[in-house]
Amino acid sequence: MEERMIKVGITHGDINGISYEIILKTFSDIRMAELCTPIIYGSSKIAAYHRKALELPPLNMSSISRAEDAGTNRVNIINCINDETKVELAKATEIAGEAALRALDVAVEDLKRGAIDVLVTTPVNSQLTLISQYPAISEYLGKTFGDNHNKPLTVLLSNELRVALLTDNIALAEVPSLITKERIVEKLRVFNHSLKQDFNLDRPRIAVLSVNPHAGTGLPDNEEDNILLPAMQEAEKQGVMSFGPYPADTFFGSQMFDKFDGVLAMYHDQGTVPFKTLAEANGLNYTAGLPVIHTAPMHGAAYDIAGQNLALEDSFRQSIYTALDIFRNRIIYKEATRNPLRKQYFDKGQGDENLDLTKEEYEEI
Repeated sequence: MEERMIKVGITHGDINGISYEIILKTFSDIRMAELCTPIIYGSSKIAAYHRKALELPPLNMSSISRAEDAGTNRVNIINCINDETKVELAKATEIAGEAALRALDVAVEDLKRGAIDVLVTTPVNSQLTLISQYPAISEYLGKTFGDNHNKPLTVLLSNELRVALLTDNIALAEVPSLITKERIVEKLRVFNHSLKQDFNLDRPRIAVLSVNPHAGTGLPDNEEDNILLPAMQEAEKQGVMSFGPYPADTFFGSQMFDKFDGVLAMYHDQGTVPFKTLAEANGLNYTAGLPVIHTAPMHGAAYDIAGQNLALEDSFRQSIYTALDIFRNRIIYKEATRNPLRKQYFDKGQGDENLDLTKEEYEEI
């Protein structure tokens, strides 16, 4: 039976930034439309405007009125904003924010009803788009698709790293109040399940980064002893294998991350700074913990290079590849969990010589 083409919904993001540039550059390679069925939520007129401004080769886009009409082996576009919407390259405007939110709303409605399989969003200016309600698209999706069991978790992905963030886009002054035992246990549980379901890892090994320098050694009443370790012990009772807490500088500086399947960082910059340094242009964002699949490029709208034909499409392209991989992995996981014998065979087939080690035995390696 021939595999069905996966429908990838793509929002056009900030029309004044580099979003259309990375979309156009990515799909100028005709092989991309052979891997999936891309559906862009935006405006064919604005896409043409960017193509001409950037002096890019022509790209045929098929205008459709609904996702169900998307054709294979071509780039589809749903016109969901007014064609007269004004583009002002490299400027942050309310009009651009409204256009980004409109595209996101339409795409999410299609995702909700199953008209598209996965969602890939291009960069937005969150101060103009979502900040009045949600600080990030992940929280927007969490409000739409989440519940008491399914909660969004931002994970930074590359070929070498998976870094989850305990706290995301908030002021550093607010971080300490959110570092609680309950929150850490919840994020470890969500991350552990995602590593199994989305990346086909059995018994994932998660490293936990410390709050304080040197993992709080020598500091009285430190969070490591009072919060992190008890949380990790509680998570272990729920089947999560976590290690640490490790000082972030030593952990990344000595490349300890190679020994683990995932890393839980305590706050935004603790995870993003080393990740971006190590991942370079191929890193991306993934919203784990939800029944839907959402990926996005690591970078922002990049007003500083908008309209100059300087943007690299690597992160966006990788976001599409990853969304497709996760979609397929979830099918494999679902089938495996339905058949215990097949799951056992699958688990043993991962090529991990340390698969049967206990946590204590693994720590001795």
